[in-house]
Amino acid sequence: MKHRIVVLGAGYAGAYTAGTLARRLSPADTEITVVNAEPDFVQRLRLHQLAAGQEIEAPKLTDVFAGTGIRLRLARVTAVDPERQVVAVADADGGGEIGYDTLLYALGSHGADHGLPGVAEHAFDVAGRPSALRLRERLDSLSGRGEGGSVVVVGDGLTGIETATEIAESRPGLSVALVARGELGARLSAGARDHLRRACDRLGVTVLERTEVEAVEAARVLCADGTALASDATVWTAGFAVGPIAAAGGLEVTEDGRIIVDRTMRSVSYPNVYAVGDSVHAVGDNGRPLPMSCASAGYTGMQAAAAIVGRLTGRKVPNTKLEYPGNHISLGRRDGILQMVDDEGLAKPKYVGGRKAARIKAGILKMSLWANSHPTFGLPKRKHRLAAAAPVPAAPDVSAEKAVA
Repeated sequence: MKHRIVVLGAGYAGAYTAGTLARRLSPADTEITVVNAEPDFVQRLRLHQLAAGQEIEAPKLTDVFAGTGIRLRLARVTAVDPERQVVAVADADGGGEIGYDTLLYALGSHGADHGLPGVAEHAFDVAGRPSALRLRERLDSLSGRGEGGSVVVVGDGLTGIETATEIAESRPGLSVALVARGELGARLSAGARDHLRRACDRLGVTVLERTEVEAVEAARVLCADGTALASDATVWTAGFAVGPIAAAGGLEVTEDGRIIVDRTMRSVSYPNVYAVGDSVHAVGDNGRPLPMSCASAGYTGMQAAAAIVGRLTGRKVPNTKLEYPGNHISLGRRDGILQMVDDEGLAKPKYVGGRKAARIKAGILKMSLWANSHPTFGLPKRKHRLAAAAPVPAAPDVSAEKAVA
């Protein structure tokens, strides 16, 4: 019986790692199934553009995995049982269970509301394609009524900055405010912070610094200092969180629910479970946890793939690079900031801004889309056979059921 590898999630980390495994492992010994709730590859890094009204390419996963031998199961993961080595899923037909021998957990993250009153009921976010489209629909309605409207973006991280500036540039008829808990761009260098402020001024984004939000209502945002901000559309970008599935399944996780792994991205509690992307608590080469980001997804994915291939084929498991080089921030379509960081994760004094930074960011996004749309391109053509000592399936083979080759 073939060794069953199941990949949960087909985002930046899951899609490319699955492709790497498909290219490097022989199909005579392995069967790879990817489980994803949506039929398309979602460019999460560009969801703020989608919400602002731009058309963003979303390749069909059937096309992405065509010719790779990967099986695609369109379903939502509801539970993981590492003791029984099965994953429970739900779909239009009721769902079922998928058995595995090696599991790659790449379910990513979602917007974190931190339990603040009214966020779940009244705020929009750009953490997923459906929520970004709901925000887009709301912005369309505001633009269409001909009398403008007010948009309040809560959160001054990279997502908040990109969302506020993108909406302001794409929809100049709307009034956009960005609420920052601390200093705007606090983690950037002094020059980059000045550039960011000038960009907000140029785009007409009102910045409220050192402002704490206490609640969100249907038409306003309530702040701790008593200020009430009128808002026709409140966009919540104040951080990300992972779902409870890993913790509920008994995997050892951090307080915020991310899976604790060793240097090779293997779970410290279940050796046949690996985690990548936003779902993993991975310590980088600088001794600091990698942040949730596309770059981290790439590095953790490469390490997990190398470890899985090495262990299953009896080869040495290499330690691949685990680093976070910096931040690429778009400020609309014609401006941006490229801020590199040092080994301590602190901003270096120099930065790149303006059109050059925007072109670099656009190039990174284009390259990322292409790489994920061609997950096996450029990888070694030799497909390795599994070692005799590789684990053999102990549970019924149910992974093929309802799968799309």
